[in-house]
This record gives sequence, C-alpha cells and structure tokens, in this order.
Amino acid sequence: MTEWNFADIWEVVADSLADAPALVQGTRRQTWREVDARADGLAKALVDLGLSHQDKVAHYLFNCPEYLESTFALFKAALVPVNTNYRYTNDELGHIWEDSDAAAVIFHGSFSERVEALRARVRAVRAWIWVDDGSGPCPDWAVAYEELVKTPSPRFRPTWGRSPDDLLLLYTGGTTGMPKGVMWRQDDLFASLNSASPISYPEGTGLAGLRESLIDPGPVILPSCPLMHGTGLFTSLIVMSLGGSIVTLANRKFDPVELLDTIERDRVNVLVIVGDAFGRPVLEALDAAPDRWDLSALLMIVSSGVIWSEPVKAGFLRRIPSLILADLFASSEAVGMGSSIASSSTSSSTGEFTLGKHARVITAEGRDIEPGSGEVGVLALEGRGPIGYYKDSEKSAGTFKVIDGKRYSIPGDYAMVEKDGTVKLLGRGSVCINTGGEKVYPEEVEEVIKVFPGVRDAAVVGLADERFGEVICAVVETEPGVAVLQSELAAHVKSKLAGFKAPRRMVTVGSLERSPSGKIDYARLKALCAASFAPGDSPMPVP
Repeated sequence: MTEWNFADIWEVVADSLADAPALVQGTRRQTWREVDARADGLAKALVDLGLSHQDKVAHYLFNCPEYLESTFALFKAALVPVNTNYRYTNDELGHIWEDSDAAAVIFHGSFSERVEALRARVRAVRAWIWVDDGSGPCPDWAVAYEELVKTPSPRFRPTWGRSPDDLLLLYTGGTTGMPKGVMWRQDDLFASLNSASPISYPEGTGLAGLRESLIDPGPVILPSCPLMHGTGLFTSLIVMSLGGSIVTLANRKFDPVELLDTIERDRVNVLVIVGDAFGRPVLEALDAAPDRWDLSALLMIVSSGVIWSEPVKAGFLRRIPSLILADLFASSEAVGMGSSIASSSTSSSTGEFTLGKHARVITAEGRDIEPGSGEVGVLALEGRGPIGYYKDSEKSAGTFKVIDGKRYSIPGDYAMVEKDGTVKLLGRGSVCINTGGEKVYPEEVEEVIKVFPGVRDAAVVGLADERFGEVICAVVETEPGVAVLQSELAAHVKSKLAGFKAPRRMVTVGSLERSPSGKIDYARLKALCAASFAPGDSPMPVP
C-alpha cells in the first residue's frame, strides 16, 4: 500500500530542483527553494495562530502564486485545503465555510468587504488571512499573508506529523442543492492523478523512486481555468509533483491575447482549458493574427470538465499541427474515467471517449453495458477515489457504492458503449429531459447544435409542456450579426439524431454566461426560457 503525502513529495522536489522555477505570474518568478521556504513560514505561523491537526482552511482567491504556495503550507502543517468559488453569493460562501468547519480563510483584498459581512455568521473561523492585491489596506480584523510567510522556520513538520490519510476538500456545486465537499485522501488523490498523467512515477517506489526520477525540471503548464475548480487545481498538483512550474495569468478577466502572450513569453508546454468557453476565443485570436506568436514550446492542450467541440479542436490543429489535444473526462469525484486524444494524424469524435483502465459503464443493477446495444448506463470508476462527501452520509451512499465487493465512484454521468468499445457521453442525469416518455441528455444535442453554421455556443433545457411533459428548448449564442432559424436548427439536429431530440423552441442570447470553469447554469437558462414564452404557446413543430 502506498503512503503518498503532497508535502513530502513537494519537499523532495524542492530539495532536488531548488533553483528551478515553481510559480510564475507576470514578472513574479519563484523558485522551488523560495516557495518551500515561504510555505514553511506560513505553515508555522498557522500553527502558532492556534490551528491544529486537519483543521480546514478555505481559499477565497483568484488565480495567483499564493494559492498554490499556501496549499503547500497547508499540506506541510497537515491542515485541509478547502476551495471557494469566488463567484458565489454570500449564502453560498457562508454555507461552504460553515459546512467545512473552516478554521481560517485566506482571501484576496478585493473580497474584504464581502468577508467582513460574513464574519459574524462564520464564528468558527479563527484567522482571516489577507492577500494584498492592491485594492486597499489590510483590515484590522485580518493578518497579512506576507507577514506570515516571513515567520522564521526550518523545514516545518507539525508535532502531530503527516499522513497519507490527510485530506483535501474539494467543494463542487453539482447541479442541485448547495455545494458539497468531496473528501480526498492525499494518498488516493496523488495515486489517481499519477495514474492518469502522461508522465508518472512508478507506483510502488515511494519517495526514493521519486527522488531518483527528479533529474530535470518538469513541464511548464498554464491553467487558464480557475484553481478553485478541480480541473485547474488537480492538473497543478500533479505537475508540481513532477517538478514542473505553474504559470498563472495576471488579469482576472479571461483575455486570449494575454494568454497567448504568456505562452510565448514563459515557454509554456501545456495549456489547460475547459472546453470551448476558453478554446474558442483563443482560436479566434490566432485566426485574427496567425503570425503574431511563437508557440513552438506548446506541446499539448488539455481540456476537462466540459466536452470540447470538434470544430474548435480542428481549428487548433490547423493552426498548430504539432499539437496533441487531450479531452479528459473526469469530475471532482472521479479522476481518469476516460480520454479522447486528437492530433494532426489522428482524430476522435466529440463526446466519444476511451474508457480509463478502471472505468466501466454499468446498469442500475451493476451489469456492464453491452457494446453496440444502444442501452444507456452510468459511468463507474473502481478503486482509488474520494472517501465520501464531508458530513453527508446520504449523498455519499448514493455516489460511492460497493459492487461485487469493489468500491466505485458513480457521479451520475450517463453514457452508451459503441460497437468498437468507445464510450459516448450523454450528460448528467440530473439535467436529463423527458419528452413524451423519451429521455434526452442535453450534452448530446448541444454538441450537434454547436456545429450548425452561425452558432457560437449552445445549451439545451427542458420546458414544461402539456402534451409531451417537456419539450426541448435550445439556448443559442450566435456569431455576431448571424441569425439562426429554429426550423433550420431543428432540421439539422433531426438529420443527426432521433427526431424527438430536435428543439421545438429556441431562445437566442448574447452569451450563455458560462462559469469560470466553463459550466452551464441550467437552472438559470431554464428560467430564462420559461419566461420567454407565454403560457399556452404551442411549441414549434419539428420538421
């Protein structure tokens, strides 16, 4: 049995590659030696402030070096990192910090006013740690992050020690209810990420094997998506474990030109995105100025969290034929469910994945779906995974199940298995549409709509209907100056999918307003669509 702990791993990296770059943002450059020393100071300071073994510490930060540096400190002190979505409302923020039993919150100065409004509600928080972002002075009720990292300390190890059982809490919004905290043991998380990584350590060699492998610095990656979500955080954790460096963008509003400038300047090897919400504007910038950037260091673009459309992937390969494009299927609850790899010499269809080595598509009874049967099942990942949702045994029992004596994570993603063994993703059951007794999974229809001329992005929701129970409504974001007709769009979908999957209603929007992680707020769009039609309006017939 392995006994991985990220603090132990990263300290070996810092000892082996002390002068190699670790964290980069704009003109800020920190070596592994510097990050290690500052993390030691912060770890000691947090313990001096009264935090103890496995206390929870919430990050309320934009992407920045402090995010990962403080994560290192929390691992060193055997404290538990807790992510916080910076787009959440006060109620959602309060819920996360109360539900996680947060003992401290590390926050950007820009959030000071909101944090102050919540302090009386979240009384268990013993330390508010302010990260200077030029937005104003440190509040008198907080302590400055930069002062804490200067705390004198040798290599810090708490009196209670470290363990492979030390946790990381990843709060995920899901599709219903308040956010819930996914509990990952560090040993399981590292082993899962290591197994799914193109570059990995031998499983059974431990720190000695890791030390022998760390000869040269690892890859340079740029997570353009937020570190507060699993895609950005998990890719950063494994790359840091490989002795690589993490480059973060300086601006808080996504700017494709800044991203391409950064890739060129910092010689980024791997770009991490979340589907078309990030990929499309980057491709448009490349198309507008194809000779502006030297992207010769860029080897791979990784997307996860949202299906990445074929036209955008094809556009990247047209501009940079040497690229490898990896569309990874994973979630907060399951790492390594499947992948889809494309390059100039190979191709793969959007939404079709090769199963991970520990993944299955199963029925409700736990039986494997027969390839080519047309039967719909759910994806299940065996083995290393979260130990459950924090303080929620009921939801844990629904997601983490034992089948034939083996433990599986079943987050709720529906899929079919094609004759050749590839898996076609259909989406989460919680947003499934029931129209006339037929089940329709939004992502399947959305990917067909996205390739229709003039469509920039799309979502699909179900609207209440007296005859069919629900009818499909397409929410379409069009290219500037382009008009898309519902009848033509429906005919296009019907040419690719069963007729009952074609939209009978359509709403055009300026933007789908995807989250920073590329996710769609289906509840908001459903309310928007419902308000767009008068009661009793008949849906359009499908051609």
